[in-house]
Amino acid sequence: MNSDKKRQFFIITIIWIFNISGIIGILIGYEDWFLPLTPLHLLIYLFLILWDTNFNRTLILALMIPFGIGMITEYLGVNYDLIFGNYEYGKNLGYKICGVPLIIGVNWVILTYSSAAIAQKVHDNLFITSAIGAVLMVGLDTCIEMSAPRFDFWEFEGGVIPLQNYIGWLFTGFVAHVFLQKIIKAFHFKISLHIFIAILVFFTIFLFV
Repeated sequence: MNSDKKRQFFIITIIWIFNISGIIGILIGYEDWFLPLTPLHLLIYLFLILWDTNFNRTLILALMIPFGIGMITEYLGVNYDLIFGNYEYGKNLGYKICGVPLIIGVNWVILTYSSAAIAQKVHDNLFITSAIGAVLMVGLDTCIEMSAPRFDFWEFEGGVIPLQNYIGWLFTGFVAHVFLQKIIKAFHFKISLHIFIAILVFFTIFLFV
């Protein structure tokens, strides 16, 4: 096994150790301990993406695009009910600026990058892959939204998730994808797929328990 394969194996192992530990910890009643660690969990995912790409400078600068788009749109949502609807963030996503947790920007980075890597395996046209990536993000967001209030991540007014939220995610995700994929031509698929599936598995489980 060469060094790149060893690194990927190690990264994948870390992804699933953290994911499975979080699932088990919450299921056995330690959610008050595990859920506040969500920002750390997301930062680890971001670090693993950067590590897998050897901390490429172009990638780091490119990832500031979905981070910025995510933070701006979330600011407009939380403070002016624009784009996503009327909602507010809870305590378990950490430090906030103007009502928006900083880690949400990191979440936008992770979801945009990982879904772009998957989308580029399906097609090679920028606008088609951006549309596929945006649909993947909306699909994952649909699972996350169901557990968000329970985990004190965020909650919509009246506990009802509006259609506006999903339309907003689709449009914003598409824009983030177009700009990111315009700069980055090749994404690291294997690690991205594991991160995307790990997040999907985590929130899908809590749809039923």
